[in-house]
Amino acid sequence: MGPQSSGKSTLLNNLFKTNFREMDAFRGRSQTTKGIWLAHCTGIEPCTLVMDLEGTDGRERGEDDTAFEKQSALFALAVSDIVLINMWCHDIGREQAANKPLLKTVFQVMMRLFSPRKTTLMFVIRDKTKTPLENLEPVLREDIQKIWDSVPKPQAHLSTPLSEFFNVEVVALSSYEEKEEQFREQVANLRQRFFHSIAPGGLAGDRRGAVPASGFSFSSQQIWKIIKENKDLDLPAHKVMVATVRCEEIANEKYAEFGANPEWCAMDEAVQSGFVPGFGKKLSSILNICLTEYDSEATYFDEGVRSSKRKQLEEKLLQLVQPAYQTILGHLRSGTFEKFKDAFEKALNAGEGFSLAATTCAESFMAQFEEGCADAVIHQANWDASKVKEKLRRDIDAHITTVRAAKLSELTTSFETKLNHALSAPVEALLDGANHETWSSIRKLLKRESDSAVSEMSYDLKGFDMDEKYREEMLKNLENHAKGVVESKAKEEAARVLIRMKDRFSMLFSHDSDSMPRVWTGNEDIRTITKTARFASLKILSVMAAIRLDNNPDTIEKTLSSCLLEPTSTPAITDKSTATTADPLASSTWEEIPSSRTLITPVQCKSLWRQFKAETEYSVTQAISAQEANKRNNNWLPPPWAIVALIILGFNEFMTLLRNPFYLAFIFVAFLLVKALWVQMDVAGEFQHGALPGLIALSAKFLPTVMNIVKRLAEEGQKAAAQAAAAADNPPGGDPTKNSEGEANKIVSSTGSSEVTSSKNEVEYSSVSSKED
Repeated sequence: MGPQSSGKSTLLNNLFKTNFREMDAFRGRSQTTKGIWLAHCTGIEPCTLVMDLEGTDGRERGEDDTAFEKQSALFALAVSDIVLINMWCHDIGREQAANKPLLKTVFQVMMRLFSPRKTTLMFVIRDKTKTPLENLEPVLREDIQKIWDSVPKPQAHLSTPLSEFFNVEVVALSSYEEKEEQFREQVANLRQRFFHSIAPGGLAGDRRGAVPASGFSFSSQQIWKIIKENKDLDLPAHKVMVATVRCEEIANEKYAEFGANPEWCAMDEAVQSGFVPGFGKKLSSILNICLTEYDSEATYFDEGVRSSKRKQLEEKLLQLVQPAYQTILGHLRSGTFEKFKDAFEKALNAGEGFSLAATTCAESFMAQFEEGCADAVIHQANWDASKVKEKLRRDIDAHITTVRAAKLSELTTSFETKLNHALSAPVEALLDGANHETWSSIRKLLKRESDSAVSEMSYDLKGFDMDEKYREEMLKNLENHAKGVVESKAKEEAARVLIRMKDRFSMLFSHDSDSMPRVWTGNEDIRTITKTARFASLKILSVMAAIRLDNNPDTIEKTLSSCLLEPTSTPAITDKSTATTADPLASSTWEEIPSSRTLITPVQCKSLWRQFKAETEYSVTQAISAQEANKRNNNWLPPPWAIVALIILGFNEFMTLLRNPFYLAFIFVAFLLVKALWVQMDVAGEFQHGALPGLIALSAKFLPTVMNIVKRLAEEGQKAAAQAAAAADNPPGGDPTKNSEGEANKIVSSTGSSEVTSSKNEVEYSSVSSKED
């Protein structure tokens, strides 16, 4: 079947080797085949019959006499296993030329008159152009599906798919007149598909309801009778066709006019850059004018066609403006979201509670968004903005969640920082001054600061309206952080415990009870001082050995004291099997102290104590050496036996001195000079550093000291001469200024004495400083 003069008979003759009458092109184009002709296919197995139908859309029958076209088409579909639908390539996509109305009517009547039987519809595209078959085939299949979907179906076939009635095949052939050789070659290839066409996998391999050959004649008569008696096939076609063509032209004109409308173009351009107030009202007015003009021009055409084309025009117009509508919603959503973020931030900065601010701002701006959506609504469209609204709601909720997380993180960080400052330095100070109350003080400090931080944070969390379980978890984490700060600081101090021990030892060993530097004069009990300093250092080690935040008693200090300060009290162990249990420090754990709270293991304590003693032994040795040296330096008298020997052996010399006072005066003056040199040069102080350093220092100071003494003696002599001259000039009972001059002389003499005394004190202080050094 196919349009008149489309080459149907020529195709059948070449394809099936039949002898149907063909049109003589040299005599003009006119109707060649009238009615329905039947022939036997030559050389095709199994036995195959082919029918050549009268062409459709012929001028001989006229535009209103289309009943036979529909009857013959329906007969072919009802009788045949395979129907070749001949159509020109350039008619694809057209309404009448592509036989769409005919197929629609035939499909509708066939479903009502006959039960489903599988018929293969093979569309033969004639005079194929450059357009590839891969692009033409989907169009044909889509058209057939649309025809099938639009056909009113009986109740029994409401859900029956197209594939239940038909198989659709598409082939393309070249022009018979321009490419005859190529045409014949393509037809020969197509002929091969008709061999054994009813076999499984063939063109009609899945046919149903096949009629035996003996009943074919009677069956065909009955089918034709039913078709002839059906009045639904006698439908007028011309009026509908005219209405279809004209209404489509009017709709296309109005669509083009709308696309060129300056007001719409300006609005479409403005939408790209931002929200346009009154968008929905303005656009609805433009659309209404366009549709009104269409109604005015198409009012006299068939109502069904007019309404259908108006609906299509409205759909096309709405498809044109929908991107602008979606864009305006996008601008509205993004603008509302940005305003919400600004308002929410200002509300939080103003001190408003988080939950209250979030709820108030979210409800306020969602209401603003709904007002904007109402302003953008196009009355001709039934578009739903709920998805955009839901997206805005999700964005707002996500932003609130993000801000809540940031605020909670900021709040947590703030309190953790506060705890760090409140605990780090005090804990370090307490551990530095380790004593019996150290961990008790740390526990009190930890409880006080933790309770304060938890109380403040609990108050701040009220504004977040959060889940109680999560709130308790945050407070618990804050308490754990406080404990972590203490434990971390304890671990840091434990890593420096040896330095702390040495500092404690040095402080107690080298300074007295008044924190003054200790001078080893020989009266100090170095053993007691050393033991006291070591005990204090051991106290630091015992305090640092474990974390004691749970107030459970332990025996760490007792164990360390018994093993390190009194090592001789530990009995000797000869049995190797009990060696570990006899030495409490030969272990990696403390009794009743879990490993998680252990800072320094017993083995490490033993090693640290050994290192501590080795590094402080030098200070003790130096103190003992200094004390002994001081004793030696302070013992100037010779032994008693030497004194007795001097008295006995020096008796004659002593008597000589007594008989001659001149010698005694000379010795006295010499003693005074030597004493002065001794004091001025600080001989005792210089020799405290050793014999050789003392000699070197004295040799450097000897000549300046002698010169200084001579100078002072000369000054004293000059003063005495001046006083004598003054006394000679002012005899007794003379000038009353004599007393004042005498007082002045006394002052000068006193000044000179003070200078000598000051010099002596300076030397003594230098001596003391040298001893301390």
